[in-house]
Order: sequence, then C-alpha cells, then structure tokens
Amino acid sequence: MGRLASAYGQAVAAHRAARAHLDTARRALGAAPAPAAPAGAADLLARLAQLGDALATPTPGATPLAAGPVPVRLGDADTAGGAFPVVVPLGSGHHLAVDTDARDPRVAGLLRAVVLRLLATAPPGGVRVAGLDTAALGATFGPLRPLVDAGVLDPPATTEAEAGALLDAAEAHARAARAVDRPDQELLLVVAASLPPPREAARLAALTHAGPAAAVCVLFAGSGAPALGATTSVRLTGEHAHVGDPPGDPFSVDGTGLAAPVRLDGDPPAASVAALAGHLGAAVRHGATVRFADLLPERRWAESSAAGLRTVVGRAGRDPVTVAFDDATPHWLVGGRTGAGKTVFLLDVLYGLAARYSPAELQLYLLDFKEGVSFTEFVPTGRDPSWLPHARAVGIESDREYGVAVLRELRRELHRRATAFKRHGVTKLADLPRETPLPRVVAVVDEFHVLLAGNDPLARESVDLLEELARKGRSYGVHLVLASQSTTGIEALYGRAEAIFGQFALRVALPGGGGVLDPLNDSAATLPVGSAVLNTAAGAAGADTVVRFPDAHAAAADLARLRHELWEARPSGARPPSVFKGYDTARVEDDPTFTGLRPGGRRPLALVGRTVDVDGTSALFLMDSTPGRHLAVVGTSVAAAEVLRAATLSLARQHNPGDARFLLASLVTAAAPAVDDTADVLAAAGHPVERLDAQALRDRLAVLADAPSATDSTDQPATAGDAAQPGATGGAGGPASAGGADRQGVTGGAARPGAAAGTARTYLVVFGMDAATSVLAAADPTTFRSGHDDLRQVLRQGPGQGVHLLGWWRGLRRLADDLGGTHNRDDVACLVALNVPGADLGLHLGVPDLSYQPRADRALLVDRHDHRTRLIVPFARAGQPDDDGEG
Repeated sequence: MGRLASAYGQAVAAHRAARAHLDTARRALGAAPAPAAPAGAADLLARLAQLGDALATPTPGATPLAAGPVPVRLGDADTAGGAFPVVVPLGSGHHLAVDTDARDPRVAGLLRAVVLRLLATAPPGGVRVAGLDTAALGATFGPLRPLVDAGVLDPPATTEAEAGALLDAAEAHARAARAVDRPDQELLLVVAASLPPPREAARLAALTHAGPAAAVCVLFAGSGAPALGATTSVRLTGEHAHVGDPPGDPFSVDGTGLAAPVRLDGDPPAASVAALAGHLGAAVRHGATVRFADLLPERRWAESSAAGLRTVVGRAGRDPVTVAFDDATPHWLVGGRTGAGKTVFLLDVLYGLAARYSPAELQLYLLDFKEGVSFTEFVPTGRDPSWLPHARAVGIESDREYGVAVLRELRRELHRRATAFKRHGVTKLADLPRETPLPRVVAVVDEFHVLLAGNDPLARESVDLLEELARKGRSYGVHLVLASQSTTGIEALYGRAEAIFGQFALRVALPGGGGVLDPLNDSAATLPVGSAVLNTAAGAAGADTVVRFPDAHAAAADLARLRHELWEARPSGARPPSVFKGYDTARVEDDPTFTGLRPGGRRPLALVGRTVDVDGTSALFLMDSTPGRHLAVVGTSVAAAEVLRAATLSLARQHNPGDARFLLASLVTAAAPAVDDTADVLAAAGHPVERLDAQALRDRLAVLADAPSATDSTDQPATAGDAAQPGATGGAGGPASAGGADRQGVTGGAARPGAAAGTARTYLVVFGMDAATSVLAAADPTTFRSGHDDLRQVLRQGPGQGVHLLGWWRGLRRLADDLGGTHNRDDVACLVALNVPGADLGLHLGVPDLSYQPRADRALLVDRHDHRTRLIVPFARAGQPDDDGEG
C-alpha cells in the first residue's frame, strides 16, 4: 500500500509541473509579437481574393452544368495575412462530401448556399434538384420552400421508400444522359442531407462514379459514407473546416488539401431565395408546359405502319417520349382515377397516330363505356360534319352488347388476315406484298371493366374474345388499349387475368392508376394530374418513365383544325364511321332502310328498331306467308305503342294505296297519341284506315277467322333478292337485318312485275290487346265460339291469307293466355320484349339460360323462326318521354 501511495504522489507532482510549464509557454507566446507574413504574401492574398470573388460570382445562365464543372464558393480561408474565398469545382462528374450531416446548422447552411449558387449559375431549367433528408424529415430544405413551390426543387424524400424512388429516377436520368449526347442536357443535383440506409447509400455512391456523361452532381453530408468518386471532401474542425483537394485540380502536392482553415458560408438571405425562385419559376413553368402541337409530326401521313405504329405522347424532362404499338409493346393497359386525365391521354395518342399514318395504314375502333362523350369529336355531328377518316366504329356510352359486337368484328378481322398471310406465305404484316397492304388496327376500350361486369354470358364471351385478340393481335397488326379506373375485382377475369394482361407489355399509370403496375412498383403514388408513368415491362419496377402530356381539351381549336385537315385529305369514297350512341333516340324516319322502302316488294318488312351491332343495322321482321308471321310487342312501357307505329308505317311504305288495309284498335289511353299519328300518316299516304274499339275488334276477328284459306301466290317462298325493297339499305351503310341479324341484306332487287298487285293485305294493329280480354272471352250464343277462338284461328291461318296481327300485350302471361298456352307460342314468331324480366321471358320462350336485363330505350328482338335474339334500340318519336310504367 505504501508503494502505491508513493507512485500516486509522484504522478501528481509531475502533472503539476507540466501544467506550470504550459502556462509559462502560453504567457510567453502571448507577449511575443505576431510572426510577420512572408514577403509578398499580402499581394498574393489580394490576388487570391480578387480571383476567388470573380470565380465565385455566377454569371446567370451562362454555363450548362451538365457540360462540365463550375467553380462554387464554400467559404473563406483564414490566414495570418487575411482571408480569401475558397471555390471548388461542382457539376456533372464533380461532387461534394461533408463529414457531418445537416443536423449541424453549419452543414445545412452550406448545402443550401451551394444549391442556390448552382441554380443561379445554370441556365433556367438547366438544373433539377432532388433532396434526400431521412434524418431530419426534410427540415434541411425548409428555408428553400420557395424553390419547391416554383417547381425548381422536388419535395424532399424523407422515407426509405421515397429515397429508393428518388435513386431510381436518378439512375434512370444517368442512363438516359449517357445514351444521348446533347449540349443542353439537364443536370440532376442530388442533395443528401444525411446518410441514407446502407443500400441507398451504396447507390448514391455509385452515382459519384458514373462520370461526367451521367449529368449528375451529388452533395453528400454525413459520416460513414461508402467510397466516393470525383468528390471534394469537407471535414469540420471546431469553428472551421478543412477542405480537401478537388479532383483534377488539387490544392496541395501531397494530398493534404488546402493548408488553411476555412470558415464555411452560412444560409443565403431569404430575399435571395425568393428572388431566385421567382426568376426560375416562370422559366420552369414555361419549360414544363407541353403543348399539343409538340406531339404532331412536321408532315401528315408520311410514315409507314408496316413495322409498327409510333407517336409522341409528351416529355420526360425536356426530352420527347415516343411510345409504340409493335412486337415489343403490342397492347397497352391504362389506369387512372376519375379526373386523372385518361381521356386526355387517349386523345393525345389517337390524334398523334392519325396525324402520322394515313387511313390506309391505320384503322381505329373506339369504345367508351362511361357516361361521357370521349370520342364524340371523331364522328360527324349536326354542328360539325367532319370526322376522323381512320375511325371505323365508334361507340359513345356503349352498351355491353355493342362492345361484344365490336370484339367479334375484330376477331373476324384476325381470321381474314390469317387467310391473307397464308395465301401470300408470310408470317408478318411487314412481309405482305405492297399491292395488298393491310392497315394496323387499334381498338381502344375506355372503362373496359363495364364490359366485363358480372359473370353473365356477355362477360364470359368478352373475356374469351379479349384473350384471343391479345394473343393473336401481335402477329396480325391488331392492337388493344384497355383503360379503366381499376383492373381488380372483375369477377369474369378470375383465373384469366394473367393470360390476358400478360400480353399488355406497356402499362400507363396516371394518378390513382398504380394498379396497372406491379404491386411492388409505387412510382405512380405521387403523380400530379397531367403526368403518367410509362412502363414497358408489364409494370415491373425499374422500367418507368415519368412523362408529362398536354391537355387536349385545352387545345380544342388545334384539335378542330387538325381534324378538319385530316378529313379534307380523306381518300375518295371514304365513309364516315359506324356510330353507336347509347343515349340517342332511334327514329324510324331517319332509318336508311325505311327511307329506301318502295311498293312492290314480295315480302313486306316490319321495322321495329336499330340493332345494337357494329353497323347499326335495321331491326326488322319479314311478314310473309309463313305461319306465325305476326308481331307481339310485350311490356308495360308505352314505348310499345311507338314500336307498333314504326312497324305499321314501314309496312305501309311497301304498298300502293288500296293494296293494303290497316285496322287500328286503340284499347289503352296511353297509346292514343301514337295511334292518332299512325292513322294520320296512313291516311295522308292514301291507305284505307279503320279504327276499332274492343267490340269492333271482336267482330272483325270473327270475320277474318271465317275467311277461306287461300295462300297468296306472291307469298310463296322467295330468295333473299325477292325479299328486297328497292333502295333499302342497312344502318350506316350496312345491310338491313331480318330479325335484327339476317345479313343477306335488303339492298337492290326491284320487285317482279305484278308482285302483290290486286291482292289486299290486311294488317290488324292492336294497341293493348290484353285490354280486350273480357270482350274476347265471351262466347257467341249461337256458335259458342269466343273471341279468343277467333283470334287463335286468325293467328294460325292469317299469314297464308295475307292477314298479319301486330299487337301490344302488357304482360307475357296475358300473351300466353291469348295464344292458348305457351305451347302455342310459335303462332306469334316475332317478339319484341321491352321491360320484361329476363327470367320470365326465358320461361315463355322455353330458353332457361336467356340473358336479358331490361332497361330504358332497349328491347330484345326474338325471331323464333330464325332462332335468333338481338338487343335493339326500339324506334320512338322525337320528344316522346321515356316511360317504363304502365301503359
């Protein structure tokens, strides 16, 4: 113990002696005069100060920083003879690293000052700043908020996911910059205010090794950074900092850096930040504005579609972005919430394609299933007769049945092209001989999830057709664009989604449309309206390009000029597109088949509406001598009276005055306006018209039932040509449709001499047949026959005698009772069902799996002789109110 105490005493004495010597040395140094500066030092410092000030004073807009580094001031070097500015090279391929993160106020101030100086040095729009601050949740960039508002500085990344997305974009920028050598390349300034997680830190370090061609400059703050390349280091030492040797231009010969302590610059004045933001903001907004004219080529219709279709859709940074329909990206999937700009984006694409490729190179099929007018401008209207000459079929507020009809037409086009390829021995569109070119087809389906709604036969057929078109379209030049708010929760796609969407290599995610991307790809999470993520790898992360696209609606005048320019250049004989407007009222007077009807046809046609198909063909029945050629319109809707009116007027146009009798029975009050109008038109055309009440109808049926059976010779079976009416055509230039589907046509073919001459047909038109039930049920006291017996006799024998019944029943049960039971349903082979439940209709027809959902302005046409059903838009008069209630 004594020995330990002795050692401790010696140590204390030695310490006291050392402190005494140190205090003496300090007093001596303080009393000594300051060492004189070397000879000429004052002149050197003055020159360094002058040169440093000149280098550190930026010349606004003079230097594109992506082309090379520029001198940037960090602070002042303190020496015995004075101070001078310290500048280091920063810019593309030259970076800065500070050994302390920006939670130290000196580092935060330095980073903000450097950012401001680089922005002030570069041309407006020449630098884009991306900030990363996971340690302080973005507080480092708070004083630079005016730059964020001006669009010069991106909102800083503060989470690991945001940091990853920022580095994804930085790496994509570096790849793109290396691929294209341009003098006005934008510099990406990545400011890491703190050390990110290890994986992101390694990626950040890799950017410093990417070289000047990458057009990236990194400002890195924090300790423990990976090995950095081409970087000037700054190390804090108390109140000063030590600045290392800049790459390529060292301060020292031995690698020790600047041999003087440096007092780092602090925060730039707030007024300077605001002034610079105001100056650059206008330039950034102007540079960021993408005009519709920027998407168009210099020459119209100058490109060939043999190898694919290409068009510019917007810009990524300052570079135009081109997308394609080709072997690599044959089909597109577009997603975005309501108001995100799906329609605007599609219009940009369609007009861009139409301006580049002639109608001989490109055809368009356009379907819109939402309540909007996305594609109205592509079709002729009463206000503007022009149309897009590339459009072949356009559906506006399309019915699902119309969408399926278009998909069937595209499948038929695939089969036609397959035959052509086999005939010429080729496997690609580009290999076809020049004398037999085939245009590429682009089919756009907006809100396609409506087409696949539910799990009914229509949805299942739609999925089958889409899968076939997606698989085979690439080879035959048929391309699909499916757009929707969401691609999830579609029941009909269960188990089939990958088979279909796997063919859609190009994904376009607008705001709220990230569902079209891979679940791990959240690059669309923060998109502003007017921008989209383009992904060419079926949504996988790492293949994203953020593009800004113009608002086509804001350029309405430019669109109108372009459309008229293309319309006026249309090929000779070009026809307007087939148009289906789901909200439109169909009028028989506007129907091309109706206007082409003339007297003398062998088999009269009863027109009842327009078929929901690609050509909008006329929905009609042949009223020949075949048993059962009567028409029953069923449903409580008063629209039934308008259907009977259209059928009656169309029949009347095919007879000379006196060749047909029209017996009109108005038994329900709601039908009175239609009956009165029908009678007036018939009388004006010279046809005899007889008005009946319920009792007169009963008496007339008795007379008609007692008439001898004599088949009119003119009603013997005839060819399709015999059935034709002179000048009758189908809708939109297409063939008329017997039963809404008979494509034999009713064009051309004048009637044979003497056809129907001298033989009077009788058309008994009853508006509300079920209203006469009580009268018809009563039996004659002499013959014991009821009116129903006479009705059934007329139904069986009438067509052979030239007698046809056209009636409106307000219920299927009432119709079945009048027929004598459903086993007699073939006695009325022609049926138009309005607001009748599909299950009840299927039961009446003996078709248990009938798929029909009644809705306003639609009807189901059934021709039992042809075993066909078709959805139709029933004819109505303009101005008639919709009515699905009791007639």
